[in-house]
Amino acid sequence: MRYVELRHQDERTGVYLGSPSIVRLSDGALLASHDYFGNLKNLNGEAGLSTVYRSEDNGKTWNEITHIIGAFWMQMFVCGGAVYGIACTQEYGDVVIRRSLDGGFTWSIPRDEETGLLLKSGPGRENPNFQVTPRPTILNRRVYLPLDDMHVIPGGPAWAPQYFHTAVLSAPADADLLRKESWTLSNEVAFDYRKVPVPGLADEHSGWLEGNVIAAPDGKLVNIVRMHLNQRNKAAILTLSPDGKKLSFDCNDIIGFLGGSTNFKISQDPETGVYFTMANEIIGDYETIRNFLVLSVSRDLRHWKRACVLMRDDSGLDPEASKHYTGFQYASHLMDGGDLIYLVRAAYRGAHNFHDSNRIVFRRLKNFRRFLKDVPQ
Repeated sequence: MRYVELRHQDERTGVYLGSPSIVRLSDGALLASHDYFGNLKNLNGEAGLSTVYRSEDNGKTWNEITHIIGAFWMQMFVCGGAVYGIACTQEYGDVVIRRSLDGGFTWSIPRDEETGLLLKSGPGRENPNFQVTPRPTILNRRVYLPLDDMHVIPGGPAWAPQYFHTAVLSAPADADLLRKESWTLSNEVAFDYRKVPVPGLADEHSGWLEGNVIAAPDGKLVNIVRMHLNQRNKAAILTLSPDGKKLSFDCNDIIGFLGGSTNFKISQDPETGVYFTMANEIIGDYETIRNFLVLSVSRDLRHWKRACVLMRDDSGLDPEASKHYTGFQYASHLMDGGDLIYLVRAAYRGAHNFHDSNRIVFRRLKNFRRFLKDVPQ
């Protein structure tokens, strides 16, 4: 498998690599980032550290340019000639935003509500517990960031899908994005399995997280979220008011979505109008988990079709071992002319399980629009 490796982390360290993010800067350079999880903890969980890389040759080579302390799940976006990074200060920490005016070499410090502190989390695991892994999007001159609030039940497991409430944070793109008063937080929506009309599809362990705000074909805003149900390859569609204040869900809006039980990011090709995503399709009776990354396409956000396989395990592991040890996940992608470039958190050739990624890799899909031609109307 051909790829450019930004970082390899020996699994013996107990430190793993997550939250890939990639943007193209106004000066033409590519900027990439990722965080670390595992054996980098303080008393409240993952401590929060991200590394930033820069490429001046379209991804052929990368230079590590800085580290950011207090940045967990960081996702970058470009707005008004600057690059921003939205993150939590640590696992389920405060939501903060930083700005770089020099191409990612230096970043502002979120000291208070005037300089980047947007939302305060509770102490320890007391609510709220914010998570910001989805990518920010700019639609109709407004920045939208889906986020989650994990409502932990005392005495329950540390992580469970049913704990998450989904919401959206948004701001005018021309506002001072470092000021808290520029941002609007929608209402939180919890998933209620009792309202699902399909018998057996959901139960008390079902839930959602990690949404994507995108404009539907009719122009209305939707938030499409990852779903954990009794059937895999599903997602849910919530509707969002243009001002970002009102988020709502119709219990009939659970759709088939290849890879919907893992993280995905949705984009729309401005040339063809086709929507696409990269996600971990699960085949058959769990023949794959995260070791099979596919490009899926849709014209209406409701009916999805696999367009091509992007990454599969070529390490020689048998299928059962591959499921356990290999993962290509949380892909961050970017349209780059006629190509599609993507940054992947990979558990590959040496990882001790599919989740705990030991590599951050960059790949390019040439002439990606050839896969958008046969999308059902």
